[in-house]
Amino acid sequence: MYKRNTGTIFLLFFLLPLLAQQVKPQPVFDPARRPMHLSDSALLDLVQQQTFRYFWDFAHPVSGMARERSNSNFGYGGETVTTGGTGFGIMSVIVATERKWIGRDTAARFLLKIVNFLLKADSYHGAFPHWLNGETGKTIPFSRKDDGADLVETSYLFQGLLCARQYFSGNNDTESELRNRISWLWPDIEWNWFTNGGQEVLYWHWSPNNGWAMNFPVRGFNECLIMYILAASSPTEKYSVSPAVYHRGWAESIFFKNGKEFYGIRLPLGFDYGGPLFFSHYSFLGLDPRGLKDRYADYWEQNRNHTLINREHCIRNPNGFKGYGEQCWGLTASDTYNGYAAHSPAEDLGTISPTAALSAFPYTPAYSMKALRHFYSEHGDRIWSEYGFTDAFNETKNWVAGSHLAIDQGPIIVMIENYRSGLLWKLFMSCPEIQSGLKRLGFTSPALH
Repeated sequence: MYKRNTGTIFLLFFLLPLLAQQVKPQPVFDPARRPMHLSDSALLDLVQQQTFRYFWDFAHPVSGMARERSNSNFGYGGETVTTGGTGFGIMSVIVATERKWIGRDTAARFLLKIVNFLLKADSYHGAFPHWLNGETGKTIPFSRKDDGADLVETSYLFQGLLCARQYFSGNNDTESELRNRISWLWPDIEWNWFTNGGQEVLYWHWSPNNGWAMNFPVRGFNECLIMYILAASSPTEKYSVSPAVYHRGWAESIFFKNGKEFYGIRLPLGFDYGGPLFFSHYSFLGLDPRGLKDRYADYWEQNRNHTLINREHCIRNPNGFKGYGEQCWGLTASDTYNGYAAHSPAEDLGTISPTAALSAFPYTPAYSMKALRHFYSEHGDRIWSEYGFTDAFNETKNWVAGSHLAIDQGPIIVMIENYRSGLLWKLFMSCPEIQSGLKRLGFTSPALH
C-alpha cells in the first residue's frame, strides 16, 4: 500500500505536470493573421525582423552557424551548416543589433560562438568548405569531389566577418575577443594557393583528396567579384594576389564585357539579359556599388540596369506565365517546382523568388516596394511564414516552396538595410585592407580615402 501510494503521489505531483507540458499545444504561425495596412517603414521593419529569425531562432545550436535550408530536401541533414550563408547571417545579426531587436552583448557573444567554432573547424589553406557539420566542424562534401576548400563561400563568410569586426568596436572583453579572433582567421587564407600553381586566375575549389579535380577557374562577370576583392586585400602579403590575377583572370572571358541593350536597357557586363539577380546581390552586400568604378564598368549602373532588365522581362512576359507583371517580378536562383534552378530571363520557368526583387531595394526602391506589397498582401496567405517569405512560388504550376534558404534570406535583410541606412556598405568599406585592395585593382569610389 505504501509503495502504491508513493507511486500515486509521484504521478500526481511530478509526472502529470511534465506530461501536461509535453502535450501543451505550441502556437502555430498563421499568415492569415499578419498585420495589414502597414506604412512602408513598418513593413520593411517587419520583413527584416521576421526574416532575421531564420538566422537567430533556426541557427545551429552548437556552432551558431546558419543551416543551409529549413527543410531536408536533397538529402541534407539537420547538422548541415553553410559557410557563405553564415556570412550573410552574420551581417543580419549586425542589422538586428543596430535596430535593437537583440542586445549588443547578446549579439557579440553569439558571433563569438561562431568564430570560436570556425577556429577549430576544418579548413584548407585557410579556406573553409561549402558545408560543415554544425556539431563537429567536419567537412560535409558538397559533391563527390567537392570535399575541400570553397573559396567563393569563404569570401561570403569573410565579407560578413569583416563587417562584424568593424561594427563591434567596443572596449569590453567580448567585443575585443571577437575582433581579435576574426583577425586571426582572416590573414590565414592563402589566396595565392588558389591560383593553382601561379596561374593568373583564382580557382573556386581545392581538395586534399581530389586536388584541383573540380577544375573551376573563376572568370567574370558573376557573383564572385567579392572573392577577387578580398584576395587582393589580404593583410598577409605573401598570400595576396597581384592585380594581374584580376585583370587577366576575372576580367578575361567571353561573358565579361557586354555593352548590348536588352529591352532597351544597356548592360555593361555579363551574360545576355544579365543572368540571375543574385549576381548583383551577393558580392554587394558589403561592397558598396555607389560610385564604384574600374576600367570595365560603373557597378551602380551595372547592378541597376541588370535589375531593370530582369523586371522588364517579367512585365513583357514573353513566355506567358501566370502572375507576372509590374508588381510581380524577380528571377534568381531558388527552389522551383521540379528542384532548384538559376532563374533568369534566359532560363525562365515561371518561378518568382521574393529575394530577387527585395534584395534589389537599393537599386530600384519604388519597384521593389511595389513587389514587396504584392508578395505580402496578395500572396501572403501562402508565402509569408515564421521566417519571412518562403523561397519561391509559381502561379502557372500552382506551386509554393515550403522551404527557406540561407543564401536567399540573408540578402533580403542586408540589402533592405543598405537601402535604408547603408550600414553594411559603410562597415565593409571602412576596412583598411579593403581600401588598399580596391586601390590596388584600380577601383575608384567616393568611399575610398
